[in-house]
Amino acid sequence: MSKQCAICGKGSQMGGKRNLLRGKYNPTPKKRKYPNLQWATFPDGHREKICTRCLKKNLHLKQK
Repeated sequence: MSKQCAICGKGSQMGGKRNLLRGKYNPTPKKRKYPNLQWATFPDGHREKICTRCLKKNLHLKQK
């Protein structure tokens, strides 16, 4: 089970923030952010996880 959209291939990204304390930036760990994946049923009956952007566009219904 991958954490990636089955249609567009959108996956995780590394992100972080800079913590400013008394004029200096302290080291903070990076955090992995995952896309919002939901189960969707395709016209042929199989189910896969796709991102909500593809779900809103109904791209799972337009697949051949």
